[in-house]
Amino acid sequence: MQNAKTIVIKIGSNVLTQASGLPDLNRMQHLVQQIMRLTEAGKKVVLVSSGAVAFGRQAISLPEKLNPVFKKQIWASTGQIRLINQYQGLFGELNQPIAQILVTKEDFRDRKHFLNMKNCIEALLSQGILPVINENDTVTITELMFTDNDELASLTAAMINADTLMLLTNVDGIYTGNPAEPGSELIEKVVASMPEVSSYISATKSSFGRGGMLTKYAMAKKSADLGIQVIIANGKNDGVLESFLRKELRCTWFEPKREKHAPKKWLAHGTHYYKGEIFINAGAKSSLTSSVIRSLLPIGITKIEGEFSKGDILLIRDENGEKIGLGRAEYSSKSAEEKIGQKKQKALIHYDYLYLFDHE
Repeated sequence: MQNAKTIVIKIGSNVLTQASGLPDLNRMQHLVQQIMRLTEAGKKVVLVSSGAVAFGRQAISLPEKLNPVFKKQIWASTGQIRLINQYQGLFGELNQPIAQILVTKEDFRDRKHFLNMKNCIEALLSQGILPVINENDTVTITELMFTDNDELASLTAAMINADTLMLLTNVDGIYTGNPAEPGSELIEKVVASMPEVSSYISATKSSFGRGGMLTKYAMAKKSADLGIQVIIANGKNDGVLESFLRKELRCTWFEPKREKHAPKKWLAHGTHYYKGEIFINAGAKSSLTSSVIRSLLPIGITKIEGEFSKGDILLIRDENGEKIGLGRAEYSSKSAEEKIGQKKQKALIHYDYLYLFDHE
């Protein structure tokens, strides 16, 4: 486990919620005290916290027949106030100022929004203010939602160039089987050279959250690929963050690869945000995936699907339709259509804004 300077900590619904579905205030207080141990040790911490729906459910009783989407919106919007007030009270007792940031997926799609958000979080951290981030559930429905807060935490860690992402759940990490079954062993270390471990993971989702361990694994792998060390650990255990500080934490640790440049970190999470698709020939694929740094030129493009503008994220596919990577458009789809297959044209995707799935 490597030393951490900037840590994004995601606290899951199951950590902050009792079996009854109501908030676990004692656990919340303990975790706030644990986070302060990290800040006292000189670490910068960003908190991504679930739990708004649990607080809303506690405060507002709704008719059984009410539309489930409306229920969630009501509980999330009323509960978010209570959640942040609880955090403000607990951190305030320890003289730690906090800030609330509510985001949607759209905020990450647009590079300008993304950089505004990044600058805001970095400004807060520079002033010793702890950002508490959550999804704006009030305005996001189904297709616009993050998979869950694991995805939001992963995006946030990439955005602010954090060196560490910690996903706190209600088990010690990833096991070789169902954690409840005897004989299941904790996988303590996931390194790039290891065979795929996702086959071990139970696909069941947690009681109160949207995502399960498969989501955590996918986000952890993606973050580790970008050069961020990832820890999946049990937030229900007392002293979890102090154990992390002492490097004695029982957890699943993902070894980080070499750190990627900031624009590539933004692109890496763009699988759900792309506006157009670019199909390339075998020559262009070979060029992009070689060890020599190359941009994507119109001569290698065979087909374009979708309308896009300069700055939009594009998905790159080969002739067989296989996904190759993601890139940022240097000009619009209208201009790109006119240049397809032509020599001596400006690159549609510059190397600095190109992220390849399996070759970097």
